[in-house]
Amino acid sequence: MPTLYKHTDPAWRCSCMTSARLFTCCCSRDRPSPTTRMRASSSSSLLLLLAAAAVGVLLQARPSECARAFFVFGDSLVDNGNNNYLMTTARADSPPYGIDYPTHRPTGRFSNGKNIPDIISEHLGAEPTLPYLSPELRGQKLLVGANFASAGVGILNDTGFQFVDIIRMSRQLHYFGEYQGKLSALVGAARARQLVRRSLVLITLGGNDFVNNYYLVPFSLRSRQFALPEYVGYIVSEYKKILIRLYAMGCRRVLVTGTGPLGCAPAILAQRSRNGECAAELMRAAALFNPQLARVLDQLNARFGAGTFIAANAFRVHFDFVSDPAAFGFATAKDACCGQGPHNGLGLCTPLSNLCADRSKYVFWDAYHPTERANRVIVSQFMSGSLDYVSPMNLSTVLQMDAAFD
Repeated sequence: MPTLYKHTDPAWRCSCMTSARLFTCCCSRDRPSPTTRMRASSSSSLLLLLAAAAVGVLLQARPSECARAFFVFGDSLVDNGNNNYLMTTARADSPPYGIDYPTHRPTGRFSNGKNIPDIISEHLGAEPTLPYLSPELRGQKLLVGANFASAGVGILNDTGFQFVDIIRMSRQLHYFGEYQGKLSALVGAARARQLVRRSLVLITLGGNDFVNNYYLVPFSLRSRQFALPEYVGYIVSEYKKILIRLYAMGCRRVLVTGTGPLGCAPAILAQRSRNGECAAELMRAAALFNPQLARVLDQLNARFGAGTFIAANAFRVHFDFVSDPAAFGFATAKDACCGQGPHNGLGLCTPLSNLCADRSKYVFWDAYHPTERANRVIVSQFMSGSLDYVSPMNLSTVLQMDAAFD
């Protein structure tokens, strides 16, 4: 357990951990001022050096000790393995999923290797967030954050009903409240609130509300209830409620991704395209959804503060791949690496599926999900891309700005 050490400057609080070979500290200020900053910088350095000498070891600071917490909500694009613990058909816990993950074993991630949250964690200098349902998520691991995402979910609670037991958004938010209770028990209510307030949150929703709800079957319940423009307006209004709830629960930096070009996924090409062109109706759905979501984020930022909600243009990033895969070193953006049928787009990736030899040449790993290499390109745009890809600022700017005020 970390021990709280008093600093010579009362504005600083240091949480230090000792072991047989290591002494590490993370220090944070309550209300910094220029004068305090200069005084605290010199005195904290002296304090840490003296403490290291006292235990007879060289002071070492690991990045993960000081990284901000990271929370993930959403669907299979960002699920780190929660569905492994559920009785559901939406799962990625058998080979060849995970073939290029460091363990070379399936983890529940819908990828050949790391997914978007893993790569963002690398940029944060943190270890990957654990699935909330993992029994390993306890004690000090809670300080890293948690992944609440579940494959198959959507904005609406009726999305993904065919997958049976999945963590719908209402339950993901319930679990987030439950997590905060565990965190408060570990570090106290005040520190728990601070950790959540300075955390980064990623939420990815919307795709399943089209492919696994509105367009799931001809004349689906939702398609009979709503024309497409009205349906889009409805789910965007419901998404807004989810985002407001996250703010009410303490989140102040929320990266919100729109949908990709849904009509270009291998699954949709296999089912709806005769000539390999992206399916027009799904493209129309994405073209209606993403601008409306962006406007909602602008409204929320006007209400809660600029930069609270960061809009990531997943459509633009993915469509760049589709338009010119060779520009990114990919051989194809139409065929999945693993699968069966046209474009390898039918069903899940299984041990009996076709499997490409070089995953780095494919944008899609399976019928819907990117390869690790594609995920890395996506995150690089989120981190340092222009306003065409992420607004009102990219994540690198956010992290630098927040570090200046920490």
